[in-house]
Amino acid sequence: MIQVGIIGGAGYTAGELIRLLLHHSKVEINFIYSTSNAGNKVYKVHQDLIGSTELGFTNTINSEVAVLFLCLGHGNSKKFLEMHSFSTHTKIIDLGNDFRLEKNHIFKNKSFVYGLPELYNDTTIQEAQFIANPGCFATAIQLALLPLAKNNLLQNDVHINSVTGATGAGTSLSSTTHFTWRDNNFSYYKPFVHQHLGEIQQSLTILQPHFNADILFLPNRGNFSRGIFASLYTHFEGSIEEAKNTYKEYYKDALFTTISDTPLHLKQVVNTNKCLIHLHKYQNKLLITSCIDNLLKGASGQAVQNMNLLFGFSEDEGLQLKATYF
Repeated sequence: MIQVGIIGGAGYTAGELIRLLLHHSKVEINFIYSTSNAGNKVYKVHQDLIGSTELGFTNTINSEVAVLFLCLGHGNSKKFLEMHSFSTHTKIIDLGNDFRLEKNHIFKNKSFVYGLPELYNDTTIQEAQFIANPGCFATAIQLALLPLAKNNLLQNDVHINSVTGATGAGTSLSSTTHFTWRDNNFSYYKPFVHQHLGEIQQSLTILQPHFNADILFLPNRGNFSRGIFASLYTHFEGSIEEAKNTYKEYYKDALFTTISDTPLHLKQVVNTNKCLIHLHKYQNKLLITSCIDNLLKGASGQAVQNMNLLFGFSEDEGLQLKATYF
């Protein structure tokens, strides 16, 4: 059993991470750090865990844990690591955006590897010590585009319209997260300048170095709790059969990414670590639909997937989750 520590234990991603790790056969949670909740039982915050654990939050850390998950707000992981030191054997998985871009991936002699398993077909993640977990929008969008980039087929602008649930905004309240605003409502935000565009561009150019077309991304807020539904289209000269073969070949060894022959909806992926992709051809345009659970494949589920790779566990250990269909 490996010992695990969680920093920032009161948020949505930490709650999902705790649920997953409590049922992981190779892991024991050593501590859950939250200065604002220190001394409280975890189930006082993550109330569905009543009866599942007696663990409590703490304001102390164990620097000897085998793996540390950082579930902090964007920009706070770097601050935390500046103030705290861990053993040379501790592996770190950051769920924030501090180390995702190549220009930021080295910090205090720590070299962070971008943890999108479907991007690498070698031992890059397995041999890493520090992982920058991808963003939720970035995961759904990259998985929709990687097969095209791998085959040098991204030659034109990519248009993206994607909707995320309310949990994508985290637990902090704002004018657009209150129930009375979100319910029966729909809006866009950060058009064309969303912070996940940098990591999307970075990954595409790993596979297609001369890619220089525009990625035109319109993020939307949906009036549901969890999930991301992304619709993308771009120029494609081949047939729909050729497109499907390209995607199925790319993902033939991917445990969690599947090409669907029928159109998608969010209930197929919510509460799972899956990414489902559907393809549709109209004239010379290829429509790619991609959907994930933003808190699982878009955050904590993918973090556990990366941990499994780091420690040589089965990639799907602790992630055999079923969608809540009704």
